[in-house]
Amino acid sequence: MGPHLDQFAEAGAEARRAMVRGIVEGGALENPAWRAAFEAVPRHLFVPYYYVTGTSGPARLWCEDPDPARQAQWLHGAYADGALATRIRDGELVSSSSQPSLMARMLEELDIRDGHTVLEIGAGTGYNAALLAHRLGDDAVTTMDLDPEITESARNHLSAAGYHPAVITGDGARGCPERGPYDRIIVTCTLPSVPQAWLAQCRPGARILAPFATGLILLRVQASPHGPYAEGRFLHTPAYFVPLRGSAPPPVRHPHTGGVPRRVAENELFRFLLTLTGTTLDPREALSLWQREKRPERERFGITVRDGRQWAWLDDPEGPYAWPLIADCL
Repeated sequence: MGPHLDQFAEAGAEARRAMVRGIVEGGALENPAWRAAFEAVPRHLFVPYYYVTGTSGPARLWCEDPDPARQAQWLHGAYADGALATRIRDGELVSSSSQPSLMARMLEELDIRDGHTVLEIGAGTGYNAALLAHRLGDDAVTTMDLDPEITESARNHLSAAGYHPAVITGDGARGCPERGPYDRIIVTCTLPSVPQAWLAQCRPGARILAPFATGLILLRVQASPHGPYAEGRFLHTPAYFVPLRGSAPPPVRHPHTGGVPRRVAENELFRFLLTLTGTTLDPREALSLWQREKRPERERFGITVRDGRQWAWLDDPEGPYAWPLIADCL
């Protein structure tokens, strides 16, 4: 389904304009270059099918459904401001298309400039790579994924939409040194730790934006006599992505909430603290800290990666509240 054969081009363009208006009304896409990218890139070409919750499990909506009503439902969903489940294996979600407004905020937070090169970890449908390629040009964008089925699909979607960035099949935790160095790294899967390999592939002053715990960490990479290091704070925005797969890290930690009142255990910010600190704090210690510090928002927390170590912290990287993260061995 290439651009010249796209039977949904006109209806898609109208739906896309409505999607962009909604994102702008929500406070994102203030940058004209990113607004132009979202207005131009046809998301429906990247999600020819996806899954919705049905009465007996996941139900597939797809562009070639013979039922006009279900086909219209597919196109409407392609331009709704929501995440779409695009690949399910053995009942588990392994790939999705992220919520467009969240993608817009992430791209704007990266502060991408003309001439920058970008590495994306987690190719997904290819839609995010298309937005990047529209903004920077094909040659400046590298997107990678461990799963060859995902990269082949992303490459086909990108080609159908008229974009040809580098699509690499490989372990995202190792990065892609042959295409570096990079000015920006954007990650679309949740990390349990920050792969050290990425830092060596960054130019000084580069930014890395990645889902971590249930938030988004924005790291700035700097040079030092002992090698590159990275440090930064979490954004205010909550974020939930599928975990990074590959050689690096242990699985993403899920918080244990035993002994904590239910209303607290269900609080999103408290669960963020529990997930971030892993097994370092038991739930009661975490609750004591959380109450003492007046229920800190995500942006008071940060991460430092330096000298082969990495740790999460509250307010100050060298302050009293710091928790080691399990560093990868790459």
